[in-house]
Formats: sequence, structure tokens, C-alpha cells
Amino acid sequence: MKKFFGVVVSLLAAATVQQVFAQAGTSTVPFLLISPNSRASGMGESGTGIADDASAIHWNPAGLAFQKGSEVSITHANWLPQFNLSDLFYDYFNYKMDLPEIGGSVGAGVTYLNLGEFIQTSDKDPTEIGRFKGFEVAAVLSYGTLISDDIGIGTNLRFINSSLSPFGTAQEKGNGIAYDLAFDIGFLYKPKNFYVPFVEEDLGDFFSLGVNLTNLGPKVTYIDAAQADPLPTQLRIGLGIVPMKDEFNSLTLAVDFAKLLVYKAPNGASDELPKSLITSFTKNSYEQNIKSFNTAVGLEYWYDKKVALRMGYFFEDPSYGNRNFMTFGAGLRYDIYGFDFSYISAKEENHPLSETLRFTLLIIWGNDSK
Repeated sequence: MKKFFGVVVSLLAAATVQQVFAQAGTSTVPFLLISPNSRASGMGESGTGIADDASAIHWNPAGLAFQKGSEVSITHANWLPQFNLSDLFYDYFNYKMDLPEIGGSVGAGVTYLNLGEFIQTSDKDPTEIGRFKGFEVAAVLSYGTLISDDIGIGTNLRFINSSLSPFGTAQEKGNGIAYDLAFDIGFLYKPKNFYVPFVEEDLGDFFSLGVNLTNLGPKVTYIDAAQADPLPTQLRIGLGIVPMKDEFNSLTLAVDFAKLLVYKAPNGASDELPKSLITSFTKNSYEQNIKSFNTAVGLEYWYDKKVALRMGYFFEDPSYGNRNFMTFGAGLRYDIYGFDFSYISAKEENHPLSETLRFTLLIIWGNDSK
């Protein structure tokens, strides 16, 4: 947007742009890209190729196709703790259940980013004339189904409300409130049997491959259509590998690659969907396309399906945001209850994401494998 609500933009730049790509300046509502749950966040913010719990709604809705039973979870994080802003926080709620009568599983989720309270001042001087609160929220409905024993597909329908300011600035006739709709398309391959040449062992159930195309929808308009910005459409490709699994122990390796599919010309104009899905590649060099992918790698160890330890690493090229950090986490399961937490340790001193803690409470029932 060319003109915006000065104080709000300042906070958003601190609160969200650091979380996504440097290129996220070419899109709006980047809170949709925040890693929502503690488990995946403890694994370097990877999960597209695993997607075996309710957070599949975010990482890859196709993962719902393989799941049984029901799950509800809620995650909370005080966002960007380095800024010491108590009213800047992030909450994520989701629910899923399998419905054999409709041939798949359904899910629902809510993402909420509270931006805190702002002071409205006079156009002529810094006199306070009012206060308002900023927030962004997204509600999603999900469905996943199997198209074969090994392949699942899934989709999300998302409603977005970005409420940054109840008024515009100067001569702006609009305000800082926008609504939009978006959808996701996911694919997950989990072979039950898989053989490769010169390897006698069946590799089925030892790996999975996922692809998720997220936030497909029209541009977000606050003031007018001429100032609209695109959604943070993103391509995620993920691989899950289980190199060790026995009665009491299991180890999972997750690797994710993600790229923002948004192209903005030097004059500030951005391409519409579906054109941007192509131009985000073709209008960049080969080297730029490689650098624009961020990489997330994570490990998860479970003992007796009750205690989990996690760690991971997230890498982003310096020219596309330069987020580089280690993640750590742990999880507990008792009966139908669970608790996860994660922690970010950034390489850069005083990085806005450093020391971010996420806490997730969950209840799982109707699934004997959990």
C-alpha cells in the first residue's frame, strides 16, 4: 500500500516482517505464515511432509486424510519477546475429526494475532484524541480424503480479517480494516510398500512426501483496489523420514522447503493470481529462485509414545530475510492429554524472534495409535 497508518505500519514491520521473508513486503497479512504449533516449531518449523496431527490444517491439509479419531489443541505465544510488549501475542486453535461417512476427515482452526493498543493523535500535534486496538484473525475449514491407500489430498477455505485501524490517514476515505477469502490445496504421499533397486527391505511406512499450496485468493484491499496487496501465497514441499522405529523408540526427520509465490515489479505493481504463480519464478534468475526458498530441518524422538524431544534448524538466505535460528522442544502424552513447548535460539544478537516460547495443550481421543 502506498499510504498507511504510520504507527500501525511501524508495529507491523516489527511484529511480522521479521517473521517471514524480506520479500514479504510484497504481500500483506504475513501472520498467515507464522508457524502455529509447538511441535512443528520445535522441529525447525517443518511439518509439510509429516502432517499427522490436527496442525495438518496449517502444514498440509492432505494429512487429515490419513488420520483417525479426534483432536483439539490450542497454542499460545507471547510474540517477539525481545520487544517486551505484553499485549503482542499469538494464539492458534484447531480441531479435527474423521468422518468415515463422508470418506475423510474434517478440521477447523482459528489463528489470532493481537497487535495491542494504539494511540490516535491529532493531525496538527501529538495530542491524544483516542485509542484503538489492532488485531488480525483467520478462520479456516478443512477437509482431507484418500484417493488411494497411499495418496491423500486436502483443502482449506480461509476467512481473513485484518483490523489494523478503524480510520485512514490524511485524506484517505477508507480505513485499516480488510476482509478476504483464500484457499489451500495439499497433497501427501505415504506409501505402505516401497521398494528401490538393490535394496531388499521394504521402505514403506518409513517416509512421506507432501506439497502444500497456501493462501490462494484475491488481493487484500484496505483503502481502495488501486492500493491492494497480494496474499502471502506460498509453496511448501516437505519430506518426512522415519529412520528408526520399534516398540518403544521412534525417530523422525522432517525437511521443508518453502517459497513465497508473489512477484512485485520495481514500479510497485504486483501480479494477480494465477499469473503470479508463474512470474514469481520466471521473472527471477535461477540463482534468485534458489535463494528465495527457505529450508527447515527438524528431528523428533519419541520414547514409548509418551515423551518427545525435538530440535531443528531454520535457514533463510540473507537477501531474502536472513532468519537463521535453532529450535528446541519437548512433548508429553498422558492418556488422552498432551503438552508441547518449543523455544527459538537465534544466531543474531537481540533478534526479534529470539527466545520465543510456544506452548500447546491438546486432547486426543478415538485413535488407538496415539
